[in-house]
Amino acid sequence: QVQLVESGGGLMQPGGSLRLSCATSGMSASFSNYIMRWFRQAPGRERELVASIITTADTTDYADDVKGRFIITRDRARKTSALQMTSLKVEDTGTYYCNAVHSTIRGVDFWGKGTLVTVSS
Repeated sequence: QVQLVESGGGLMQPGGSLRLSCATSGMSASFSNYIMRWFRQAPGRERELVASIITTADTTDYADDVKGRFIITRDRARKTSALQMTSLKVEDTGTYYCNAVHSTIRGVDFWGKGTLVTVSS
């Protein structure tokens, strides 16, 4: 059974930094075959894609409002992903979800339960 578990959320003042982690377990396929993504869902809003890192090339992509502030990484040996968030803004507040989607097999898509990030003074 595949599990994704996020950690690292919390309360932070504007301008601060947080590092979110996503631990995975139970993946039968190689971890490198998965696209790792982080989504954010703010209160009353739809879940939105924040950042992704793609397969063996580790190509990254970001939502416009986090470019230059967030960095997504993956550790193949530990089968984890991380989202380093800097220069946090109030509008970064939300529940952050880790997602692993297989790069070639449709329907192979896993989610964590989320970790709450609150940015407030």
